[in-house]
Amino acid sequence: MFKQISLLGILIFLSWTTLYAQSDAVIDSIYVNYLLEEVVIETNSDELYNRNLPSESLRLSGSLLKLPQNIQVLNSIILADQQIYSMADGVVRNVSGAARIEEWGDLYTYITMRGSRAASFRNGMNVSHKYGLLSEDMSFVDRVEFVKGPSSFMFSNGEPSGIYNVVTKRPTDSGSKSVSMGLGSYGLYRATLDLDGNLDKNHKLLYRFNIAGQSNNAFRDYESTKRLSIAPVVSYQLAKSTLLTAEYLFQFAKLPDLGVSNLFSKEGYADVRRKSTLSDPQLELTHIRDQNITLNLQHQFNEDWKLTSQLSYFNYKQQGSFIWAKSLDDAGNLQRIQYIWDAKNEMKFGQVYLNGAFKTGAVNHHLLSGIDLSDKSYVADFAQSHLLDSIGTYNIYKQGYQAPYYGTAQFDRSRGLKERVGNSFLLESQVIGAYIQDEMGFMDDVLRLSLSGRFSYVRENNYGTITTNRKFTPRVGLNYSITSSTALYALFDQSFVPQSGRLRSGGVASPLTANNYEIGWKKDWFGGCWNTSLVLYQIDKRNQTSADPDNIGGENYVLQFGKTRTQGVEFDVKGELFRGMKAVVNYAYTHAKVTQTTSLYKKGEHVPGYATHTLNAWLNYQFQEGVFKDFGISLVMVYVDDRSTGWNGVYGGRELPNYLKFDGALSWSNDRFSIHLNVYNLADRYLYSGAYHSSGWYYWRPEPPRNFRLSLAYQF
Repeated sequence: MFKQISLLGILIFLSWTTLYAQSDAVIDSIYVNYLLEEVVIETNSDELYNRNLPSESLRLSGSLLKLPQNIQVLNSIILADQQIYSMADGVVRNVSGAARIEEWGDLYTYITMRGSRAASFRNGMNVSHKYGLLSEDMSFVDRVEFVKGPSSFMFSNGEPSGIYNVVTKRPTDSGSKSVSMGLGSYGLYRATLDLDGNLDKNHKLLYRFNIAGQSNNAFRDYESTKRLSIAPVVSYQLAKSTLLTAEYLFQFAKLPDLGVSNLFSKEGYADVRRKSTLSDPQLELTHIRDQNITLNLQHQFNEDWKLTSQLSYFNYKQQGSFIWAKSLDDAGNLQRIQYIWDAKNEMKFGQVYLNGAFKTGAVNHHLLSGIDLSDKSYVADFAQSHLLDSIGTYNIYKQGYQAPYYGTAQFDRSRGLKERVGNSFLLESQVIGAYIQDEMGFMDDVLRLSLSGRFSYVRENNYGTITTNRKFTPRVGLNYSITSSTALYALFDQSFVPQSGRLRSGGVASPLTANNYEIGWKKDWFGGCWNTSLVLYQIDKRNQTSADPDNIGGENYVLQFGKTRTQGVEFDVKGELFRGMKAVVNYAYTHAKVTQTTSLYKKGEHVPGYATHTLNAWLNYQFQEGVFKDFGISLVMVYVDDRSTGWNGVYGGRELPNYLKFDGALSWSNDRFSIHLNVYNLADRYLYSGAYHSSGWYYWRPEPPRNFRLSLAYQF
């Protein structure tokens, strides 16, 4: 099937590029003549859905059109229109093939792309970890950049599937100030404040200050969430060409016990009403403090050369618990067991990189070189547990309150976390990396060849077992501009990712290595008002891991495949299609299979944990004239076909059913005010994600029934 799709893609490439090369000038001329009064659409496209330049934290120069990679940027306009409050809140529907593992709720963002987990970054720093940091509140986020495919040459050991980079807000000296208030279903209340200005008359000392508070319950009983985020940033112009920026991010959260939203049954998915809960009013909330301090220094030597250095420290502390099923019989009698989950995550980063441009004869060179240092440490206590129920005291089909027969846990926290744990759950890693890339432009930059390479040294402590690895990974990219607005590219990349997983047999997971092959077509329409991309890729991996389905409580064993191959097609459309009509539409076909037999997986079996087909559409129309001028209406569709669970390819059980969701929104805005009313799950469908467990039961996490968010924002 992939061969057929590949052939179709190549034919589309050839036909489209030929057609558009001939018609670009004619179409753009018609557009400009027809929309002459709306020329602002062409000149101010950053205020729309399409953004053609990467952030500085991606370290790349030039427009996205000229880069040999599929990069999708979600700017603040998209985030605001869709009323996205955190990274765990529907971001992935804007990117082809991206999905979330819902088990982690709002605790942290776990995104998969191209058949495996995508590495998480913040301002160009690899903050990925087995359990991650607290999901970012959108109040301090400027944009989110999804980089498909390997990018390890410039980022520390990035996943072959890609990365997502959260870019925080920085001072702009715009003088803009805004406040917003929101409310919604299940007792949702939210308020934000964004201040952007200067602190001296010479405009050398600038500031940005964001604060947000949120409180809400869930559609299930005894589940509430409270969040607070504070993000002050200052920048100082040390000299005409030197800028120093200091940033502090603080997030505090009280979240429900992570496991209470899961439902269990031996009969199948959705066998229990979605409002059922494993929670109890006596359960304490999980407390999280997430802090980050960053210093960024930029020096512009001249218009061609720039040096950037960055130091950052992350400190994450968690005190909470996790509820799971200890036993479940055919009558629906469930024994809940509560495990402690206290954790501390510390990360330190040092980066310095140089961007430059020069010429050798007729060849233009864009040089990127740098050094990355990182030190990560994660320690967690999963060892203590408490049985909540006796057999028959809690039944999944019974409605109403069911008190824990043995009461809730009183965990022993008299000793410090590391003293309690020792090496039983201690993960540490130190990474030193050096990289260089030369992007060479030929024929007046019509043809661009990128040659890159990275050397990585990694030292890891996995549960007391210390390993070291050294690896050089090359990268070759080719980009050809058919016209000023149409480009073809091809990419070969290697990746190297140390893995902290532990095997039940007693060993430690070997590092993941991968080769990525990719070809793509990109086009900017009508001066960049909207763009399209079509990509075909293949990723060959060795030593890919998956969660061990026999895990219970605090166990974190993994299964390791021999070799796997992931093939796919991605299509994205984003921007303003015509006056007033903005859209984000994408489709992805993903096929992943085992190519080398192991003790648990046979050659040809599907790699678990992905969907074959995903289709997303966000359409927003704002009336341009008449009685409804400045009013907007939006419609959202999410469709997922052929969903596989995390491991049922090995252990049996039914596949997840197809997923279909509709959302809608109404809005009104002018220069200062904006009002958004968003309604989610319009059809009020019973939606969920889950898996079949080797213990003989199904578990799933339901999504909320039909619900709404109403927000009012004022800019002053």
